[in-house]
Amino acid sequence: MNLTVLAASGQTGIALTRQALLRGHTVTAIARDLGRIALPDSPNLRKVAGDVNDAGSIAAVVNGNSVVLSALGTDRAGILLAGARAVVAAGPRRVIWLGAYGTGRSAEVAGEGAGMLAKALGDRLADKVEADNTVLAAGGTVFHAGMLSDGPESPRRRTVGLEAAPPFDLGAKVSRETVAAAMLDEAEAPGFPGAVALPLAQ
Repeated sequence: MNLTVLAASGQTGIALTRQALLRGHTVTAIARDLGRIALPDSPNLRKVAGDVNDAGSIAAVVNGNSVVLSALGTDRAGILLAGARAVVAAGPRRVIWLGAYGTGRSAEVAGEGAGMLAKALGDRLADKVEADNTVLAAGGTVFHAGMLSDGPESPRRRTVGLEAAPPFDLGAKVSRETVAAAMLDEAEAPGFPGAVALPLAQ
């Protein structure tokens, strides 16, 4: 497949890009600073400069044949929604977006932990929720991951819908490699179009 990875210079974005190449896909990796996409050159890898605050730079890369996987994250409110709007406006075939478990549509099933997360996020919470809803309204899939960690892909990983979501647990971390693998599975064989999915380590 031809995949487009947004925010390809971050840890999760690099995991997505590397795993996609290992699976035999062609990848267009978008980042503001191409030098931070710490992966060797490959005939199947194209690195492109883009910024979600410049919707034109996203539209120049994304089109109706694109399957976009976003690892966009930020510590500043407004960036996620800008990114979601820019991607959706470019009209891709599919969007697979990374969000946070315990926010938006997963807040209720997450239980008490969602309240703690809301306090920690502050004004970024509304940005996350609106970005997720923008992607979902366009038929995309939003992955609500728990606390992210380094480490290998879990051999017992699984992906579930909200109806099978476990309570939010700060100690139940999921590796970025596991999340990336789950997102790529969804790109290859859609199971949660227009819905929230949870990547679990076991």
